[in-house]
Amino acid sequence: MLALSIQQPWPWLIVKGYKPVENRTWKTPFRGEFLIHASKTFDWEALSFLKENFTELFWEIILEFKIDPKKEWHVCSDKMGGIVGKATLVDCVTQYDSPWFFGPYGLVLKDVQELPFYRYLGSLKFFEVKEYTLQEAQ
Repeated sequence: MLALSIQQPWPWLIVKGYKPVENRTWKTPFRGEFLIHASKTFDWEALSFLKENFTELFWEIILEFKIDPKKEWHVCSDKMGGIVGKATLVDCVTQYDSPWFFGPYGLVLKDVQELPFYRYLGSLKFFEVKEYTLQEAQ
């Protein structure tokens, strides 16, 4: 099964049902079910976006990832560097009516499901995950 590595807090927002589209600089012909992998890297610019547009979610992220706003570059989370969920990619678009779409390409997601965290090394773009790993994650 394929997986897509995404910087936190975006995977958390996806698996919790807030974010229906994942932004990319590249398009893909792939459609179907894939695993959501949370990379070991945290996207600090996401916090600014959340603070300006989704204040309640901003504070949820601060609590979830144990971020000290005075020490921004430190995250205490066990939900980085592994598989956190799965979704179905139904379309790759250049326009999408959602505050979560920044483009240039948006991967439209459906049937999102949170999975128990399973540590797994990520990679760029879509990458293959061995079947036994998926079974262990569920």
